Amino acid sequence: MLDIFSAFGLAGSAGLNAYIPLLLVALAARFPLDNPLLNLAEPYNVMGSWWAIGIISVLLVIEMLVDKVPAIDTVNDAIQTFVRPAAGAVLFAANANIVNDIHPILALGAGLIVAGSVHAVKGVARPVVTATTAGTGNWLVSLVEDVVASFTSILAIFLPVLGAILLLILLYFGFRMYRRRRQRTAFR
Repeated sequence: MLDIFSAFGLAGSAGLNAYIPLLLVALAARFPLDNPLLNLAEPYNVMGSWWAIGIISVLLVIEMLVDKVPAIDTVNDAIQTFVRPAAGAVLFAANANIVNDIHPILALGAGLIVAGSVHAVKGVARPVVTATTAGTGNWLVSLVEDVVASFTSILAIFLPVLGAILLLILLYFGFRMYRRRRQRTAFR
């Protein structure tokens, strides 16, 4: 049961930043060397390889730098519309013990929906930040998103129930912000 909570938390954090939860899962699948924190089933265990950790690390650095620059962050979010849900699908499937518990297609679909939903909320909120701050607040919002993705991922790995609760709280506040924005535009 805890694997499902972990899967939801990791997929949700992938909706904010695909590479943070991927890197944390890869590191947890690799360390400690004698008995890794996570034992991922085939084919997901490849995430714990050194070359995968290196590639994910490079992509994370690029993502973190690009997402702080106004205008470029919009292009990045468009590209990440495909990457984040895919990362969420892989993370959900890898952490839900799909070999024994859940059909692989269902697990991949659930991860895709969770990460895609979080990314959609982010996609709606980010233009509001850009418009209201003339782009000067984007770096701060991006930094907060990175911190939340890191914190949620760590919780999902070590305390999965709390990670799932945090994800639900984030989705609730994101949905409220979306509704307020729609109400403001309806009154104009």
